[in-house]
Amino acid sequence: MRGLLVALGAAFGAPARFLIDNQFRKYTDKPFGIFVINVFGSFLIGLTVGSTEHWHDLLAIGFIGAFTTWSTFMLDLHLAFQLKRYKEVAINLGASLIFGLIAAWIGIHLAQ
Repeated sequence: MRGLLVALGAAFGAPARFLIDNQFRKYTDKPFGIFVINVFGSFLIGLTVGSTEHWHDLLAIGFIGAFTTWSTFMLDLHLAFQLKRYKEVAINLGASLIFGLIAAWIGIHLAQ
């Protein structure tokens, strides 16, 4: 049952990430889509910290696990670094960490 819940959540998380990121990429070559996705995912994971096992499997592991993306984030940083866009790398990395932590903190406090 747990595996099914994880798979079901992931089946919605990955396409949601793809669609949102593609909408942002229509307007800019900057990684704003992945930034928004990862910050929002941090907020969602904060909301699910105290959830029941079934909701945790479906949302935190399945949906959010497939929705957020460490690999795309790293690729965006690497490509910007290769293009010598050091300021963009620093802003993306710093903003992602700061806003991701804030979003998770807000989610945790809202869930309590």
